[in-house]
Amino acid sequence: MKELGTTALPGLVMIFVEFGILIGSIASVISSAKGHGEGAPLGVFYGMLGIGLFVFLIPGFMSVQPNTGIVLALFGKYKGTVKTAGLQWANPFYAKKPISLRVRNFETTHLKVNDKDGNPIEIAAVVVWKVVDSAEASFQVDNYENYVKVQSEAALRSMATAYPYDAHIEGDLSLRANASEVSAHLKDQLHQRLQVAGVETVDARISHLAYSPEIAASMLQRQQASAIISARKMIVEGAVGMVEMALERLSRNNVVQLDEERKATMVSNLLVVLCGERSVQPVVNAGTLYQ
Repeated sequence: MKELGTTALPGLVMIFVEFGILIGSIASVISSAKGHGEGAPLGVFYGMLGIGLFVFLIPGFMSVQPNTGIVLALFGKYKGTVKTAGLQWANPFYAKKPISLRVRNFETTHLKVNDKDGNPIEIAAVVVWKVVDSAEASFQVDNYENYVKVQSEAALRSMATAYPYDAHIEGDLSLRANASEVSAHLKDQLHQRLQVAGVETVDARISHLAYSPEIAASMLQRQQASAIISARKMIVEGAVGMVEMALERLSRNNVVQLDEERKATMVSNLLVVLCGERSVQPVVNAGTLYQ
């Protein structure tokens, strides 16, 4: 079922028509009641009929707010949606259901799921959405607002199980480090689930991400160990580069001639100085390396 555009009569025009019918009916009743001719009862009848028509047409008025649609149905059959803002008038027999076309957002509850590695995590997301097809939103699902919330949580669960919390292999995507890619995946999941309800996903972003309390401490130690290893690796790489540069410049400038054993000693001393966590205490060697 797809949305059908329809037009309603301007409400201001129908107000003048309504009051014209009312004034004419009242005048007919009064004039017929004063007369005593044969046509007096008929005039009263037509006047009362006009007043009844006036009352019957009143439910046809509807106020359409900006970015709001009025879904019209006649005896269970969809007839169209009025989107023109202002006072409008349609068939009084139409069932009229207002539906907001404005952009809305909500935050899912904090869900406890397992990531790709099987670690329990807590995750939540902010979903921005709007209705783009009022007919599907009204007739394809029972309650489109509840449908959006339930399917958003289902899509978030499905997305969370497709990525690890932290990537342990270079090049892999993770929930913590690749927010834009993960959000795009979540948005695609929501689009597939919500399009049946005539809803468009404007944006979807993770708003909360954390390890579950029972493993949070262990995972923190793991992150700290990983950070220490990365820092040590960087320090060692820098120290080796500096030692290579020192040996190369000493040899190129003929500052001193070192045999292999003296080079090994110099490399050892430099690495201790550069890679040590504490300040190194200098030791003066008064002899030689071989004594």
